[in-house]
Amino acid sequence: MDEVSAPTPWSDPEIAELERQVAAAETALLDDEVDVTTLQVELDNLAIVHHRRLGPLYERLDELDALIAEAIAAHTGDPTDIRRAVELRGVVTDMPDLDSLLGALDGAGGGSGGASGGAGEAADEPMPVPEVHRVSPGAEARKLFRELARRAHPDLVQDPEEKQRRGTFIARVNAAYARGDVTELLALGTEWATSPEGAIGPDAESRGQWLRSRLAWLTHRRAELAGLRDQLMEGAMGQLLQLAPNDPDGLLEHLADQLLHDIAEKEKVLGTLVDP
Repeated sequence: MDEVSAPTPWSDPEIAELERQVAAAETALLDDEVDVTTLQVELDNLAIVHHRRLGPLYERLDELDALIAEAIAAHTGDPTDIRRAVELRGVVTDMPDLDSLLGALDGAGGGSGGASGGAGEAADEPMPVPEVHRVSPGAEARKLFRELARRAHPDLVQDPEEKQRRGTFIARVNAAYARGDVTELLALGTEWATSPEGAIGPDAESRGQWLRSRLAWLTHRRAELAGLRDQLMEGAMGQLLQLAPNDPDGLLEHLADQLLHDIAEKEKVLGTLVDP
């Protein structure tokens, strides 16, 4: 006699669809979290390299602008030229009082030779660009980070204590990822795999309401992350990255070359003013 198979348990189609939507939204949210974190790391690293590599060049340009303005003011004595010299010197150092500037301009003839010598030296020997290296998480670090985020992200649970535990853990993951530390990410993966999850699911009776609330929160959080990403890309480093998303280091090299050219040109101008 053939055995009668047990009937398939009935499931609410609406609940099943909500389960599917929540699962998809959770996956998409984790992808968004990884993408925004990666973007933040890239922009932070780009800012560090930009400051260290180009900062001294920008400072030299500001110094040359001040020296040129001071030399012009010394020659003309025009109040407008003097005010401009004061303004540009204030960019380089603390704003001096006008009497100090006028006293310095009165003795500018004695200091001209020194300025000219500096300009000649800069023209003969181009200003060196500091050697710095941009840290960028590699493919392996990104893969490990994404996997840890999928398994341990605080947004995957509702229990406050478990959220806090996961938040502390993910903060360590973020720090290792920012350093591109694959060894540390592997160790964190082992640590998480051997620790209790501690997640408590919602009661079956209230599953539908919980799913609706969860979906609404996930949608809101994804919108927040989209706004954060837009905000990051609208910043100075974000706009710089958009100019050369595949080769930011090459872009910095190009900018450094431009600045060195500008420095050389201003050195020539200063030379004609202080040693005509």
